[in-house]
This record gives sequence, C-alpha cells and structure tokens, in this order.
Amino acid sequence: QGITPGMVIGAATEVIAGEGCIITAGGIDTHIHFICPQQIEHALASGVTTMIGGGTGPAHGTYATTCTPGKWNMHRML
Repeated sequence: QGITPGMVIGAATEVIAGEGCIITAGGIDTHIHFICPQQIEHALASGVTTMIGGGTGPAHGTYATTCTPGKWNMHRML
C-alpha cells in the first residue's frame, strides 16, 4: 500500500509507529469563514493543517453577522 521493498527515506526522516491509527496528510479546508482564532485549534485537532478562505477577522454581534476587517486580524488567523 505505497510501501515497496527498497523504499528509500531520508536520513533525517523520523519514523513513527502508526499501528491502530488513521494517519493522513494534513487536510486543506478551502472554504472557511475566519470567525475566531480558536478555529485553528479545532482545525488542527481534526487534521486540517491549511485554511483558505474569506472573512476579515473576529466576529462581533448577534450570530456573528458582522466582522471587524483588518490586516492584523487576518495575520493572526493565518
């Protein structure tokens, strides 16, 4: 399943035990609304390592209907 005899890995490659685990490369979420910085922790916990999308910053107001735009907010969430 992708591993073949004579497979070469780099000297700096760390081999980890994966028995009993589901192991995948990091997922990419290409449609995310940047509502709050805590989304990063939730994304990582579910295997998402890259988020691409719109929104401009932390949400304020009822049901997160308004956002505060700004370069600072976007930088913190990326």
